[in-house]
Amino acid sequence: MERGTIVATALRLLDEGGLDRLTLRRLAGELGVQAPALYWHFRGKQELLDAMAAQMVREQPERPVFTDPARWRVWLADRARGDRAMLNSRRDGARLVAGTRPSPELFAQVERAVAALESAGFTAEDAMLGLSAVSGYVGGFVLEEQADRARDDEQEPPDREAVARAYPRLMAALERIGDPQGDRAFEGGLALILDGLERRLAGGGG
Repeated sequence: MERGTIVATALRLLDEGGLDRLTLRRLAGELGVQAPALYWHFRGKQELLDAMAAQMVREQPERPVFTDPARWRVWLADRARGDRAMLNSRRDGARLVAGTRPSPELFAQVERAVAALESAGFTAEDAMLGLSAVSGYVGGFVLEEQADRARDDEQEPPDREAVARAYPRLMAALERIGDPQGDRAFEGGLALILDGLERRLAGGGG
């Protein structure tokens, strides 16, 4: 039994039943072995989850290459969109990645990203803060997206007219934004972060 086979099977079970139903016992049964056999390959469930998250990142289409420091904003936005797609490629993908330990591959990616933003004029500190802000935003957004899909759709929808009367500013904003977990909302929030980074860069950092 290969380590890669175990990870691939675990990812399939994740898609089928979600993170809460993924257990070593269920995985072992799917593989036709006893649960202790998995410990030859993984010291525990956390190590398995780390390997699953790393595989998700490896399956992601190649990230945009940084070639023009003047277009750092376009590059960073494309990275964010790619990360959102990657997290949404698996059921509970955001929860899985958020709960795992970073791999050497991830450290190498962040190192290259910090260097890229430094070449655009950011300090290393601001580059790291900016990358963390974008990453946290994407992870949180997808977490809400995936939770929204998992909610019970059998509940009666609220009376929109009553809600609009009680919360007029909220409803007016939502009319312009659309689905709070949709593409337009994602792009709007991302733009706010990038606007802040642009102002920081124009002000010389610090």
